[in-house]
Amino acid sequence: MPRRGAKWFGRRTTMETFRKAFLRPGKGWATVPRVGRFAVVLGIAAALALAGLASAIFAAGPPTTTTGSTATGTTTAAVPTTTASTASAVLAVSGHGWGHGLGLSQWGAYGYAQHGWTYDRILAHYYTGTTLGAAKVSTVRVLVASGKKATLSSTVPWTVTDAAGTKEQLEPGSIALTTAFAIAGLPALQPPLTFAAAEPLSVGGSAYRGRLVASLDGKALDVVDVIALESYVKGVVPAEMPSTWLPEALKAQAVAARSYALANLAKGRPYDLYGDGRSQMYGGVAAETPATDAAVDATRGQVVTYAGKVADALYSSSSGGRTASALEATGIAVPYLVPVADPYDSISPYHDWGPVLVDATKLVKQLKLAGPLVDVQEVNGPSGRVKSLTLTSAGDAATVISGNQARSALGLRSTWFTPALLELQASEKTMSYGGAVSLTGVASGAQGVSLEQKTATTGWAPAGALLPAESGSFGVVVKPQTTTWYRLVWGSVHAAQAKVSVAARVAAVAAAGSVQGTMRPAAASAAVELQEQQADGTWATLSSTTTDATGAWTFAGSLQPGTYRVRCAPGHGIVAGLSAPFAVQ
Repeated sequence: MPRRGAKWFGRRTTMETFRKAFLRPGKGWATVPRVGRFAVVLGIAAALALAGLASAIFAAGPPTTTTGSTATGTTTAAVPTTTASTASAVLAVSGHGWGHGLGLSQWGAYGYAQHGWTYDRILAHYYTGTTLGAAKVSTVRVLVASGKKATLSSTVPWTVTDAAGTKEQLEPGSIALTTAFAIAGLPALQPPLTFAAAEPLSVGGSAYRGRLVASLDGKALDVVDVIALESYVKGVVPAEMPSTWLPEALKAQAVAARSYALANLAKGRPYDLYGDGRSQMYGGVAAETPATDAAVDATRGQVVTYAGKVADALYSSSSGGRTASALEATGIAVPYLVPVADPYDSISPYHDWGPVLVDATKLVKQLKLAGPLVDVQEVNGPSGRVKSLTLTSAGDAATVISGNQARSALGLRSTWFTPALLELQASEKTMSYGGAVSLTGVASGAQGVSLEQKTATTGWAPAGALLPAESGSFGVVVKPQTTTWYRLVWGSVHAAQAKVSVAARVAAVAAAGSVQGTMRPAAASAAVELQEQQADGTWATLSSTTTDATGAWTFAGSLQPGTYRVRCAPGHGIVAGLSAPFAVQ
């Protein structure tokens, strides 16, 4: 585990690739974890101009959905989705793919490999008009830790060399390094400090090949792994794709990872790459496997090129069946990042996903909308992904957000999605027994919506079909006999819940020497209270009795002048009811 005070980039969530969709902690690299990071393009043109295409696409956006485990190899498991919600208004969202959808689709590449495609053919398919070329860079600098301190260690004798060229021998063991750069038993050393050994060195327990360089970056201690490009790629490929996949898919991943790294080298920094999703997941020695090492060796030095330059070989977990274009996703055309068919992405457990239910009320607060949602409409780009989403609130106040903003706000797997708004409200939360209440709502983007109901003693049961207007609005009158919950049904979605409490209907008559009356529905032994209004407006109970089998009750005795009422609490799904106040002179 990382020590407190250090930020271990290799442990963080990352670019939206296969590895981010599944992972069993502590079980190597055979499965793929849940994405904790979403691509969001905000102010994309300026960001692209300053930092390149990839860095503009990947930005934080925590998910709210959950996923199930998935086995490796060709076996996939269905992704459990929440299809029921007690929220009164929900967005039900279904979609395709996981990630930004640009460039290589990892599941699709795996499918092509299963169908006999070689890695070069796979790459040429996803990166239109590109060819394979030779990398001109042989060494990269990877930031693996940054914080107030870092623990470096070696299992063999090692050395440290400072900026002045002073070289000191170190015994096997650990060093707790801080921004003071002091090492016990050694004279003062001038940073940056370079650590080297015949075996991999460790940072916070994670082993890395190459040399480790510790330097001061502002107030932070940076630890950078200076490593051969091929060794770096060997630590990336198994961190981004399961090593159990077919060799041609692993080779395609190796070339894409090598290309992506060289196309996104940092400028003006003491490092070239991050060890996390700001570049690519770099797992170091622990990530390496024989299969992925072989894939890297088989493609040694190869990169994807376009017009003589290394291509920005973006990749993601699952395209949903068709990749996106850079123009569609970012507003800037990139000739080799254009939509292509991805038929074998169908093996991905995220090829189709949903419905995912999002609490619309919480979304309104999150986006600071004017009021409750009444309509949601999307505008799609050429690949079917959402270009913009218009959220209309009560009073026709419309808010337009981009597809990437919507994805982040809703916690979705991709921008290729279709939303439906389901909302249900009761005109009264509590009604008297024997009466009726109106249920109104919205079913926008949803066809074939129906109503279902349940009580405290019965399960959910159909309550009739609904016929929304063209706008999606609808209304229906219901006459519950006991406290009842209602919700909308649309396919596998059961959501937008409204509760109608039914109160006992109480009739009371004050006669000479008594107060008597009835309660409906009739129930024996229901508690009945005679209450008198106090000077401050509150009510005080004077006497109690119970109903007979017909629901009748009687309070014997004369009453003093005042205002009275009777309260009946039958239970059994009927809430307490009150008679109309009556005056005694």
